[in-house]
Amino acid sequence: MRRLLIPFTALALLLSACQSDVVVNTPTTPPSEGFVSEPDTPAPTSTNTTDPVAARDMRLDSTARPLWLRQRIESILATRKRNPIIRITRYEYEGQTVYYESAPCCDQYSTVYDVKGQILCHPEGGITGKGDGKCANFDKRKANEQLVWQDPR
Repeated sequence: MRRLLIPFTALALLLSACQSDVVVNTPTTPPSEGFVSEPDTPAPTSTNTTDPVAARDMRLDSTARPLWLRQRIESILATRKRNPIIRITRYEYEGQTVYYESAPCCDQYSTVYDVKGQILCHPEGGITGKGDGKCANFDKRKANEQLVWQDPR
């Protein structure tokens, strides 16, 4: 009997907590004068109320880009702009020069390439957010960061 009583009690509480016929109106345009409510709440504005955070200042990699990297950049530019934008950064990792391509979004993998354009690993992304596990120490061992390219669109 007690097993049945708990679910029914929970259901009754849920149903009684929901109120019907509730209307919420949010103003989309400010009143022509004065305040939204008295005494100190100003009318909403359509301007940005926060300043964007400035991007980290990185040295631009001035070395010549390998052919595979130029082709990769062209293929990125042939697709729609991503949010966040894609950046390619050069690092020293495990004694070699590597190129890191940021993930275009969400659960997608970021990618680390060697100087020949071969994929070494995916340090972030995927369902777990921890990449493919092949370079779990990438964030701790990468060095000499240089921005190579970022999507200008």
